[in-house]
Amino acid sequence: MPDHLRSASARRVAITRPVPASLAQCELTHLERVPIDVARAAAQHDAYEAALAALGCQVRRLPAADDLPDSVFVEDAAIVLDEVAVITRPGAESRRAERASVAPMLSEYRELLTIAAPGTLDGGDVLRLGRTLYVGLSTRTNEDGARQLGRLLQRFGYGVRCVQTSGCLHLKSAATALPDDRVLLNPSWLDARVFEPMEAVHVSPDEPDAANVLRIGAAVVCAAVHTRTIADLRARGYDVTTVDVSELAKAEAGVTCCSLLIE
Repeated sequence: MPDHLRSASARRVAITRPVPASLAQCELTHLERVPIDVARAAAQHDAYEAALAALGCQVRRLPAADDLPDSVFVEDAAIVLDEVAVITRPGAESRRAERASVAPMLSEYRELLTIAAPGTLDGGDVLRLGRTLYVGLSTRTNEDGARQLGRLLQRFGYGVRCVQTSGCLHLKSAATALPDDRVLLNPSWLDARVFEPMEAVHVSPDEPDAANVLRIGAAVVCAAVHTRTIADLRARGYDVTTVDVSELAKAEAGVTCCSLLIE
């Protein structure tokens, strides 16, 4: 890694982008469109950024992109690993312009690689567990995108495994990593055997969206609405920070969507 990239990577950084004025025109796949209070969504996003800062992240905001309704969901534009970052090719054509402003900031920290047509790949469909990247095949991510990812990362020693989800937008809607090498999972959307021998912790059955949590060091950031799953995680000894993302959730968002973490 070049010296300027190595020094820039010295602390945990969270790249974010403000809520766009056009959020109500976002892409939707599994939810019906309902009114979104954009001002409230922006306030929730501010509180989300404050929570990341309190957990030790340097928060760096990209410029607002009011012409791109989904632009606040920066996770889908890139995959950040220890050695490199991959600029994705989102499955929704309306989202591909988001990459142009994400790449320059990421290039301060990592060498950049790129997914090309006809591959499609959303960052929300990529879950890293150790040196394996699980890629959810969804309406946003196709097999060609997954194959390209595997070829790009082979020289760094990463393996790619494709998995099939159902009923949710992204793989990370159904499963995310916990700090102690366990996986938080909704078994209705994803077969837990995919991750064996890793242990799967199941969300509360009446909180299907609770599997999307953001791991920051030893802490776990959860959407505040998922009270039963949060109580279970705390009972298991996890350090849980809660954030209200109820307006953002109307745009099919979870807590991982709104940041790109650089360790």
